[in-house]
Amino acid sequence: MAGEVLPCLLFAVLRMPQLNITADLLRRAKRAGFSDRQIADIFKITEEDVRKRRLEMGIVPVFKTVDTCAAEFAAETPYHYSTYEEENESVRSAKKKVAILGGGPNRIGQGIEFDYCCVHAALALEEEGYETIMINCNPETVSTDYDTCDKLYFEPLTFEDVMNVFDFEKPDGVIVTFGGQTPLKLAKQLEAAGVPILGTAPDQIDVAEDRKRFGELIDRLKIKCPPYGTAFETDEAIRVAERVGYPVLVRPSYVLGGRAMEICYRPEAVAEYMASARGVSPSHPILIDRFLEDAFEFDVDAIRDKEGTVIIGGIMQHIEEAGIHSGDSSSVIPPYYISDENYKQIADYTRKLANALEVVGLINVQYALKDSTVYVLEVNPRASRTVPFVSKATGRPLAKVAAKVMVGRTLKELGLKDFKKETPFVAIKESVFPFDKFPRVRMFLGPEMRSTGEVMGVGEDFGEAILKSHLGANMKLPTEGTLFVSLRDLDKRNRSVEVIRGFYDLGFRIIATEGTAKFLREHGVPTEAVRKVSEGRPNIVDAIRNHEVNLVINTPSGEISRIAEYQIGWAAVEHKVPFITTLSAAASVVSAISSLRKGERDVRSVQELHRTLAV
Repeated sequence: MAGEVLPCLLFAVLRMPQLNITADLLRRAKRAGFSDRQIADIFKITEEDVRKRRLEMGIVPVFKTVDTCAAEFAAETPYHYSTYEEENESVRSAKKKVAILGGGPNRIGQGIEFDYCCVHAALALEEEGYETIMINCNPETVSTDYDTCDKLYFEPLTFEDVMNVFDFEKPDGVIVTFGGQTPLKLAKQLEAAGVPILGTAPDQIDVAEDRKRFGELIDRLKIKCPPYGTAFETDEAIRVAERVGYPVLVRPSYVLGGRAMEICYRPEAVAEYMASARGVSPSHPILIDRFLEDAFEFDVDAIRDKEGTVIIGGIMQHIEEAGIHSGDSSSVIPPYYISDENYKQIADYTRKLANALEVVGLINVQYALKDSTVYVLEVNPRASRTVPFVSKATGRPLAKVAAKVMVGRTLKELGLKDFKKETPFVAIKESVFPFDKFPRVRMFLGPEMRSTGEVMGVGEDFGEAILKSHLGANMKLPTEGTLFVSLRDLDKRNRSVEVIRGFYDLGFRIIATEGTAKFLREHGVPTEAVRKVSEGRPNIVDAIRNHEVNLVINTPSGEISRIAEYQIGWAAVEHKVPFITTLSAAASVVSAISSLRKGERDVRSVQELHRTLAV
């Protein structure tokens, strides 16, 4: 059928420059699988024009029910899919209802964390007396299970398909902020088509995404951020990068998972990036920010209600360096390296941002702390991938509470209180990576998300928690052997000496590149020198391949160092040697190995842990 319809459409284009298409031809095109957007592209008009003409002709899909019993028994499942046939099998109820847009296919950057939020939203709205309608197209997620929602429409997350469901079901509202960036991109178009969007208004979401509008907002609020700029063209991008200062973080607008983000150290790298990344988000500018290489990074999840009350759901600190995507960083609750003054400042900034953006529901804010100064990096007025971890670590079902807030409940009614920094245990989120499954893939962590999962470790102290998280991520830490160290100049200070001496005191033999070895010996840590990769053979990569190294600590700075780290890092991955890139992570491993040697680990359920919290 498709092969028959396409020539007809092309012939129509040649004969009729305007959309002078018959109802029969349009119906045949839709039955053959052509989307409104494809037809619009053929006729060089807008998708809205095609939709309007199609509705005028009465060409709308019907919804069929998935027969899960293969016709052997009467199936009573809520699964539906659209098709351009005659009989509609979906029955619309008279109940008040809310539609939730899921995250679409699972992929790196758009994972199960968002499905978690969608499922909890459905459960919460059911408690509030709403019929829940899920629109999603991923058969491998809980949101598409038969008993999660009252009705499931197994449809792509496109404007056309969402509107088809909306036109039939007429829900009281649609939630777009729980499924990640995929449904969020539809918010303004859906609102313009008359769809009632629950929660934060699409225009306020755009303020957070539009760098110019966001810059004006934080200037008005007197909140600091790294120098930034935007550009559409290569020459403009290079000028902006030179103004804000290298290294710079370059990224497209309106993407999730750090897709197509890079750290550039030279004008040539910016030019190369612009040539390769313009197709990611062609209608929006490229964002260019000064990259803070030696900063600590923090994530905050909060909820605001319609009355303007803001509750801090959780503040977590990244163990890895700032600039590594939050989905790849290990995170710890409560934060372990922050003054009370900076902690209060982060909470206050979050409240100001949530109120300025008039958020209703969840908001996620990412901060960097450098030289006791707090900088805001990014604001997401939506559910974030950290919500499941924060909810499990604090005993607060944030997605459920946010969903209830979005349909009118207040935080006072729901009894949610601020997260407290002092907790009876430490919780750590550790990311899981697929590098051992993909030979020779570039494995250095950066602003583009690479992890494919995460685990959580909880302990009475930091050491026990980090040990459990490493065990959960299948990272087998050595209790003895040889440690290789290569420190950037910025890390050659007292703190690094304390960390490496911690390994020496545990009985590890220390080897290092010449500069690092000299520095450590001068500060009383016995260290043997080993060649860098660029200094000939045998070198550190050879030592790793010969199973002479049990643990690697490499803290690079600058483009050349990062390339060298790739060679060392991949050798470590190939031979299953734990590989650490920051002093903070190295210090955490000292604690983990100390805990591992004790051999005493407490095992408790999440429910038991929650009972120890004053929620």
